[in-house]
Amino acid sequence: MNILNLQHITKNYGTRSLFTDLSLGVNSGDKIGVIGVNGTGKSTLLKIAAGIVHPDEGTVIKGRDVRIAYLAQTPDFGEDRFPYEAVMHGRTPGTEAEAEARSMLNRLGIVDHSQNLDRMSGGQRKRVALAQTLLSPAEVLILDEPTNHLDQEMILYLEDAIRRFKGELLLVTHDRYFLDNVTNKIAELDRGGLYVSEGGYETYLKLKEERAEMEAATEDKRENLIRTELAWISRGARARSTKQQARIGRFEDLREASREARQKMEKSTLQVSSISTRLGKKTVELLDISRAYGDRTLFSHFTYRFLRDDRIGFIGPNGCGKSTLMNVIAGSVTPDTGHVEYGETVKIGYFRQEAGELDPDETVIGCVKGIGEYVRTTDGLITASQMCEKFLFDKKMQWAKIGNLSGGERRRLQLLLVLMSQPNVLMLDEPTNDLDIETLEIFEDYLDHFLGIIIVVSHDRYFLDRVVNRIFSFEDGELVQYEGGFTDYYEKRLLRGQENSTGKEASSSAGTSAGTVSYAGSAEAGLSGAEAYAALKSQSRKKKMTYREQQEYEHIDEEIAALEKKVRDLDSQIEECATQYTKLEELSKERQEAEEQLSAKEDRWLELQELAEEIASQNRSAEG
Repeated sequence: MNILNLQHITKNYGTRSLFTDLSLGVNSGDKIGVIGVNGTGKSTLLKIAAGIVHPDEGTVIKGRDVRIAYLAQTPDFGEDRFPYEAVMHGRTPGTEAEAEARSMLNRLGIVDHSQNLDRMSGGQRKRVALAQTLLSPAEVLILDEPTNHLDQEMILYLEDAIRRFKGELLLVTHDRYFLDNVTNKIAELDRGGLYVSEGGYETYLKLKEERAEMEAATEDKRENLIRTELAWISRGARARSTKQQARIGRFEDLREASREARQKMEKSTLQVSSISTRLGKKTVELLDISRAYGDRTLFSHFTYRFLRDDRIGFIGPNGCGKSTLMNVIAGSVTPDTGHVEYGETVKIGYFRQEAGELDPDETVIGCVKGIGEYVRTTDGLITASQMCEKFLFDKKMQWAKIGNLSGGERRRLQLLLVLMSQPNVLMLDEPTNDLDIETLEIFEDYLDHFLGIIIVVSHDRYFLDRVVNRIFSFEDGELVQYEGGFTDYYEKRLLRGQENSTGKEASSSAGTSAGTVSYAGSAEAGLSGAEAYAALKSQSRKKKMTYREQQEYEHIDEEIAALEKKVRDLDSQIEECATQYTKLEELSKERQEAEEQLSAKEDRWLELQELAEEIASQNRSAEG
């Protein structure tokens, strides 16, 4: 049954066309995720579907008695002043409805139901709006970035609420696990067109790969035809006859189609080389740092030394102190105890959750050039304009004023500005908020090749799995270490919870005291809850090599030997070219670079050797 139908929709903003002759049907049982690059009109499409914005052309047909609940990216509560008042808006007062409203607000971290909405943060207001939307009587939910400002537990709760919702769903989100878990169709907005595929995000990726392979094969055939036509034209064809004119016209059409196809394929395979500066042996060390607000301890006596290729994620519920910890690491907040030490070569780039405002009258390219005309990557020099293109600002958009960019486009620009500063310690506080999936894929590929430390605070489970290999979780004022990404962390937490439950049942049946709990990882039966938790914490902090470190450790001797040989060979060449100034300069530069690489490898060998010795000592102690 057709619930909601958008027919032949066209929408323009000034001279900019978002989409033309676009159609989308929402049928019974549909759970549709809308994706696309920032600025393609995803939020506008949702507003048109919800009746908030009218299209320039086309019609929106809604089924009889179909009610829509809409969550805006930036909520507007009208005259409602308090969270409870906003959530109850349009609902019939009563004991059950009121209890439901208060329960959902609490689950979403809004515990003060009478706090003035005007005094709440943007994230808190978004969660109030989400509770209001989920509790509205509706057959269709239209949600714009519902996972923004939610921690992992809240996202899991939202997933469950949407799965239990019996109506239809139309949403925009960058959270790829969320897309896969709640949708059964993906609609991709791309250059004014809409492409709908059955299945969740993983299925969409497979179909997109198949489509790309078909497009590549078609493009190869087109290129062969263009070469044939070009050869014909080169032989001196004259556009005298109608037949010849038509053939030349077809050639021009083919060439234009080929150019567009190549641009599309290049866009989907963009790669950004690392543009970090060299990081020395001493990096960033957190020495016994603590921070509290009033009587509440955020973290206590935390010590950690970042290795030069660390990929660290900090996670925990909203308000636990993640951003405060990031600010302490960055040096903008002073800890209550302890201190932070920085190596001489450390250069921090901080992509903040709440970035500073940019000059709305400045152009994109002008803003980027304000950081630098070009940057040096591992592949050589790259201009500011080329970096803009790699982050999906084409030549035309580079001359757009920042005030005319969408919120997501400004966020993407702010990320680019951080990278242009060539940091070797990259700090990312909720980096996925308001970034589209295509930008995230480019960014994640960049992080794969980043030569430095990455420190992340994120609620995006996919991003954490993709980027980090060690997680610190905020748990009751302590930072507990887990190896791996988010999925590894979550499985360990679930296992621990199950074993906790089993331990409690066993303790109860044995008639033990209420304070006796068996935690996962605690081998000692009958420990008190505090002792067992301490044992668990001790185990979670045991050192071990990640898979990546193990591979690196196994091959690093060979790499050092190869670099030593390269330096010796270059020394020989330099002696032979003593009178050839230009060649000598090239060889000297190459030798300097090889020497720096060798020095970095030797430093890394020392770090890995130290780690291996600590692990061996730890294992000997355990055996004893």
